Amino acid sequence: MNNIKMFLVRYAEIGTKGKNRYVFEDILCKRIRRRLEPMGEFKVWRDFGRIYIEALSDYDYDEAVEKLTKIFGIVGLCPVTVADELTYDALRDATLQHFEDTCGDKGYDFSFKVHTRRINKNFPMNSMEIDMEIGHDLLEKFEGEGLHVDVHKPDVMVEVELRGENGYVYSKIIPGPGGLPVGTNGKAMSLLSGGIDSPVATYMIAKRGVEMEAVYFNSPPYTSARALEKVQNLGTIVSQYAGPIKLHIVNFTDIQLCIYDNCPHDQLTIIMKRIFFQIAERLAKENDCDAIVTGESIGQVSSQTMQSLAVIDAAVTCPVYRPVIGMDKQEIVEYSQRIGTFETSIEPYEDCCTIFVDKHPVTKPKMKSIEKSESHLVGKVEELIDKAVETAEVVWLK
Repeated sequence: MNNIKMFLVRYAEIGTKGKNRYVFEDILCKRIRRRLEPMGEFKVWRDFGRIYIEALSDYDYDEAVEKLTKIFGIVGLCPVTVADELTYDALRDATLQHFEDTCGDKGYDFSFKVHTRRINKNFPMNSMEIDMEIGHDLLEKFEGEGLHVDVHKPDVMVEVELRGENGYVYSKIIPGPGGLPVGTNGKAMSLLSGGIDSPVATYMIAKRGVEMEAVYFNSPPYTSARALEKVQNLGTIVSQYAGPIKLHIVNFTDIQLCIYDNCPHDQLTIIMKRIFFQIAERLAKENDCDAIVTGESIGQVSSQTMQSLAVIDAAVTCPVYRPVIGMDKQEIVEYSQRIGTFETSIEPYEDCCTIFVDKHPVTKPKMKSIEKSESHLVGKVEELIDKAVETAEVVWLK
């Protein structure tokens, strides 16, 4: 594969954007350039519903593929061989070379079909004639090694495109994550913990084109340095897809102790999460974020019942997005395994949601009861919240 000097980028949803499509294409090109910049010199451009990447210097093919297939907006990545002249001989040579580059190490005992898109109508042969001639030339060279034609269900579809002054040949589609390019749909603040759910939620919202920031509530000495490191590692994994994530580390110990000393213990988690949301909203507004993102799923724990979520949401005015709200735990686990966060998430380091938890927490809290309990915090917690926001540490995860 080291001979591959060009990739064709396939997208799906971007193609439905009508007159605004060029905006999404330009942002996707920008994301691709940034991701490839440390690897060498590349040219990235768009042309008639296609995005091309050309390597202008030596590069690591496997590393490039790994990085490109983690960019939201890309549904497929096709290694391309280019015919530099729009003649049949150049097209034939490019196809034969492409077969050698992409299949040479695996052998040729498989079926194929040639499919031509003749965008440049000045080429003297029509699409069917090109299909037949290219197929004949491939069989002539590789039939003795097992290559054969299957026009109905081929193992390999050889795509030939005639555009402008060049011909492009590709036969492999490496899957990408899909979605929309990050930066096309605003910015959100994610409540990131060390669990399984919140990294998945962060990933899912980023996949819709949303730039992500995150906040983590740290409670030393009740939570360890390893717990913070775990969260940073999770955010770094998600950043491989979402791009750099600005993580706000909020010291929550004094606030948590204040709640513990002044509120009923069966309401600790609800009141704590309401203050989480209030702090997250303040950080969101300061950083031009449009919403809060959490990894809550209905009924998973006591603070995630319908009644609990309604009481927690009432603490803020900005939108709260919960992309895993209707998923069961196994579905979330499978998603986390797919994106690579699961093994880190199950490392045994605590977070502040798991300490000071009552044995019998309230599952159907009433707003009046919660507000009555929070009245005991008036004059005590406000200054602690201000201090927590002002002293929040910022770390970039990338």
